[in-house]
Amino acid sequence: MKKWILVLAGSIVFVSGIAQGQIDREKLVRRHTVHVQKADPLTSLTVGNGQFAFTADVTGLQSFPAFYQKGVPLGTQSEWGWHSFPNKDNYRREETLKEYELEGKKITYCVQVKEPEHSRKAVDYFRQNPHRLQLGQIGFEIKKKDGSIAAIEDIQNIDQHLDMWTGELTSKFTVEDVPVTVITYAHQEHDAIAVKINSTLLGEKRIAIRLHFLYPNGEFKDVGTFEGDGSKHKSELYNPTIFGGSIRRTLDTTTYFVQYNFNSASSVQMRRQHDCIIQPSAGTTSYEASFSFTPTSQKNAPSFAETKINSSTQWNKFWKTGGAIDLSGSTNKRAEELERRIVLSQYLTKVQCASAYPPQETGLTFNSWFGKPHLEMHWWHAVHYALWGRTELMEKSLDWYFSVAKGAKALAKRQGFDGLRWQKMTDHDGEEAPSSVGAFLIWQQPHLIYMAELAYRAKNDKKILSKYKDLVFGTANFMASFPTYDSVGKRYNLGKGLIPAQECFEAVKTFNPTYELAYWQWALTVAQQWRVRLGLPREKKWDAILKGLSPWPQANGVYLATESTPDCYTNERYITDHPAVLGAYSSLPSCNRLDTTVMKNTYDLILKVWKWETTWGWDFPLMAMTATRLHMPDKAIDALFMPVQTNTYLVNGHNYQDDRLTIYLPGNGGLLSAVAMMCAGYDNNKMQTPGFPKDGSWNVKWEGLKPIF
Repeated sequence: MKKWILVLAGSIVFVSGIAQGQIDREKLVRRHTVHVQKADPLTSLTVGNGQFAFTADVTGLQSFPAFYQKGVPLGTQSEWGWHSFPNKDNYRREETLKEYELEGKKITYCVQVKEPEHSRKAVDYFRQNPHRLQLGQIGFEIKKKDGSIAAIEDIQNIDQHLDMWTGELTSKFTVEDVPVTVITYAHQEHDAIAVKINSTLLGEKRIAIRLHFLYPNGEFKDVGTFEGDGSKHKSELYNPTIFGGSIRRTLDTTTYFVQYNFNSASSVQMRRQHDCIIQPSAGTTSYEASFSFTPTSQKNAPSFAETKINSSTQWNKFWKTGGAIDLSGSTNKRAEELERRIVLSQYLTKVQCASAYPPQETGLTFNSWFGKPHLEMHWWHAVHYALWGRTELMEKSLDWYFSVAKGAKALAKRQGFDGLRWQKMTDHDGEEAPSSVGAFLIWQQPHLIYMAELAYRAKNDKKILSKYKDLVFGTANFMASFPTYDSVGKRYNLGKGLIPAQECFEAVKTFNPTYELAYWQWALTVAQQWRVRLGLPREKKWDAILKGLSPWPQANGVYLATESTPDCYTNERYITDHPAVLGAYSSLPSCNRLDTTVMKNTYDLILKVWKWETTWGWDFPLMAMTATRLHMPDKAIDALFMPVQTNTYLVNGHNYQDDRLTIYLPGNGGLLSAVAMMCAGYDNNKMQTPGFPKDGSWNVKWEGLKPIF
């Protein structure tokens, strides 16, 4: 193992690892190839490219969506696929605003007002719209000998593998003892899949491909099984031939196309309104087909051969660059499972979350919160890319803020603040969705500064400063205008009029949450550093806030969740949801306000009193990062393996929460950020692999990772 001292941004950082390229990355990835041997609603598998994803069942396509709808659904979603129901009643966003008097100011928030009735309906409309589309199901229709259609129970001898090294999904099964082999790939530059089918059932015309199209249900969760009123949308064959063509989809004012391409002659016909049946010709035993989803008509979908080469090439490139962690030499019984979670989380976040937009919490599989992204989760979706040496993937969605800055400025101005107030629950256009919780969250504000600083740190290039400076300074201007001056205490308070990351507090009563105070201090300090780097004078207002910001609230030797809740560890109402107070020393480094003894006491108390059944998947990586900084590696590992339902990682690598959120990608992204810190450390760290116990049971090899702040 080689050791070196690395100088970053003026700080001396001790890093331990091995020389780049010494880990056998192919062996590392392939020893975690996913293997499925029975139909289980929670074991569907996804191929995709970050802007498009296709989730398949045990047949390698989406043949049995009803069976999977309560597990991990069989979704087909893209970054561009959005739809809105017609606004026939002329609802206006102004109807969702409610005025609050807070700290002597009258401020309007976009919340879930209940009266009058028209305003309540306006809230429902703007929460539902726009919503992400399930673009269509591509599955098999398989006939049994008696002519009936095979059910999921008829799919036997299942042997399915997802080879993440190449992106190949191989599905083998039998129907009435006749073997079927299906190979599925997703193209890495196009929103397309390609499939190769081998079976004598093809020649007997007992296998057809069925494309089925649905209308969105307009609900919180859309798993792509809602039929609805078939007259509200159209599915039309467009320039069909026996070797290819397309289907034109029209839903109200939304239009998109599905291109298809075959390697042998096939019949194509619409059956009923929204079923397209593709039947290979008699005598066929090997069949290739490809399908491309696009907002506009194009000539051809990429062929199976093209898609296979593209997928293999691009996945090899992904795995060979950036970071890697190899735990194979460890004797600790948790090592193999942790390595599995790490590898699968890299795959899942790449196929689900690596687009030019912040993703929704369920990625590109099914809608949660109507398909809308939550900006407070953007850190958990994207920061790990930078820590794993793949900063360009983080910057893709970071650049989206340029396109919505106008709306962020208007939001801040409407509320009487300066700068840019970033939306919480939003859409690709940056419109604010009504939310009685989300409208009051503020911890998404510093995320942009955090990610911009990571981008600068990765390249140490003033071009990054020039590129993002207006967003960074606009964010800091809002942050400096948000606190209220307390003339009695001679300090600046955060709130009242906020809900912290731990969302169980009342907005109109809450002030000075510890985590947000720490994040405010860190982000404004970094924003000032940006001004200095650019040769600009320090911003006096920012310095005034930094100097006068309220101290972190504490009592009885522990940090409080908020100053307004001194009973936050004795009142059952407040020991639920995220233990966000630990965030002040997790993703954030030490500052001059931090007392590590008090933070350690806080950590220990939370372990004892918290209602862990109410937590979320990213809470465990958060705790692991805090434990790592507190030099408690045993507790860091314990946090990652806490036996709580929301810390479950399924066979396919997804972080399971409950029946409503069967996948939860902030948990996967958080895990990757945490283990990067546990290996590569953080600024001013002087320990090797600080998040792993030094008891001899862990043999940690890593390369290509970056220290966190």
